[in-house]
Amino acid sequence: MKLAPVVLLLLCFCLSSCEGKYGKRQKNQVTKKYELPSAPATPQEDLVDAKCLLKKYTHRSCSKVFCQPWEKCVDGTCICKLPYQCPKDGTSVCSTNGKSFPTYCHLKSFECLHPEAKFLNNGTCTAEGEFSVSFSDKSSDSRGIVTVKLVGQDKKMFICKNNWGMVEANVACFDLGFQQGALDTQGRFYYSEDLQINSTECLQVRCHGFETSLAECAFSKQSAPGYRGLAGVLCYAPDADLPARESFRCVNGKHVPLARACNGVNDCGDQSDELCCKGCQRGSLLCKSGVCIPNQHQCNGEVDCITGEDEVGCEGSHVGRSASSTLSRASQDGLLRKGAGHPEVQEETEILAADMDTERKRIKSLLPRISCGVKRPVHTRRKRIVGGRPAQAGDFPWQVAIKDGDKINCGGIYIGGCWVLTAAHCVRPSRAHHYQVWTSLLDWIKLNSNIIVERVERVIIHEGYNGTTYQNDIALIEIKKRSSQKECVFSNSIPACVPWSPYLFQPKDSCIISGWGREKDNQKVYSLRWGEVNLISNCSQFYQNRYYEKEMECAGTADGSIDACKGDSGGPLVCVDASNVTYVWGIVSWGENCGKPEFPGVYTKVANYFDWISYHVGRPLISQHNI
Repeated sequence: MKLAPVVLLLLCFCLSSCEGKYGKRQKNQVTKKYELPSAPATPQEDLVDAKCLLKKYTHRSCSKVFCQPWEKCVDGTCICKLPYQCPKDGTSVCSTNGKSFPTYCHLKSFECLHPEAKFLNNGTCTAEGEFSVSFSDKSSDSRGIVTVKLVGQDKKMFICKNNWGMVEANVACFDLGFQQGALDTQGRFYYSEDLQINSTECLQVRCHGFETSLAECAFSKQSAPGYRGLAGVLCYAPDADLPARESFRCVNGKHVPLARACNGVNDCGDQSDELCCKGCQRGSLLCKSGVCIPNQHQCNGEVDCITGEDEVGCEGSHVGRSASSTLSRASQDGLLRKGAGHPEVQEETEILAADMDTERKRIKSLLPRISCGVKRPVHTRRKRIVGGRPAQAGDFPWQVAIKDGDKINCGGIYIGGCWVLTAAHCVRPSRAHHYQVWTSLLDWIKLNSNIIVERVERVIIHEGYNGTTYQNDIALIEIKKRSSQKECVFSNSIPACVPWSPYLFQPKDSCIISGWGREKDNQKVYSLRWGEVNLISNCSQFYQNRYYEKEMECAGTADGSIDACKGDSGGPLVCVDASNVTYVWGIVSWGENCGKPEFPGVYTKVANYFDWISYHVGRPLISQHNI
């Protein structure tokens, strides 16, 4: 209904004294004024990693973030997945092009290739009308109080300001064709006199941030708290740029206030303001990978940090909850926020749209799963390889020995299926049929009873391997299947996980090396030994002009007492993440002067070769993410 004239007069009088930051862009038409208060800004230069910014990470950088179920990671970038690659189980959805798709993933995959075909509604296509987003301000196509017409509803409704933020504002602007999203949710907004307004109800909306249309977000009807409780948005346009010294430049060219960088909110729309952070503002969590996520994403049953620590130590995990229970939790969260500022707001009366974020999580649960990197607990004290204590049975179920003739000269790492990783300098393709792979070996003088000996089918050396510089010192060994088996079965082995991101582990993290290498006095070692080392940054200081940061990893100890040595080549440097999952972070490659502090061991950085490995062994074998 329309406002009474007296109410309109009072509203305009109250708001006319407030100077809106974007008010001067307004055209001269007969409108009523409505203004939201502006927020203070504080510079945050000290939170942003300038060196990281040069790499131009966005929401499609799969070394920093997870790809969506309708995308796959190729060469560090999330790209469109073909629809037929989506899981078949799911709820059918309708697109704006009038076509029905068997699942939400199929539609999003199709939209990824054809952006004009967006989500319309849950279920099959009907004649109920279309979803639409518009502004109450008829004088501008880029700002206003947001109105929405849901599929199957007769009239437009306003959005509640409660729970409305930059995530939702960005999606609204994407929906209206503004590719860089929103500039702000605050400013001077207008509504036309002829707009029919229902002042007793508004829609509460909750988005996740991956959506391209508000139709994908969860809607519920709510009692309206008055006109100052309605959501507005100012969509981004290049002429709204802030001065460079006061703004953060997003990868997509958008400028946002510098104070909004590293606050856990995707203000840029491409998430580039949250991916290169040295610290996070209050209300957000810093992932080890330098990504800030909102606090409410912690312990929500979905891993948001690519390093996984946001779901560690959680009690009463939300994993497996249904869409209805998730909406219920969203409703409860909203009520907690309402209590302080809007005690008059009542609970939602009706849920009007399906929660497609819950559907997205469900689709992810249908993707292939792998089992790697999880074993029984190991010793709490870490002994060194050089002079350390022998390993016990089951300590390193991914460790293998590569035997050439009557000698074991190198180690390797079992990564699943019929595949073993090792160093390129350890093997030659022409000798593939001469090699044996020994699993469960502890001592090659006193052989234990559970050793399994496997023959080799072929050896794949990285095509860029340089035997002089040790660049790309990585190789794959394919185990020969036994005549009675369709697949390789290593009964006593567990594969180590292959890392897909170079940010899973950081300098100073503790990791474990193992092998049959010599002592620092060149004394032979016959038993499998292990020790703990720390990842080291800036290894060029030790090996000038021959250390390649992208392809190599350094690890050691301050006093050099723990180190890999001759004979350990090809063996594992494994690191354990916050969820107690073990990854093969490095392959023993080269080094000088075993056991001296100024000569740490150098390892092939396996994360740099994820695509190369997956090309040969198949991505579903080594990753449940970004496939």
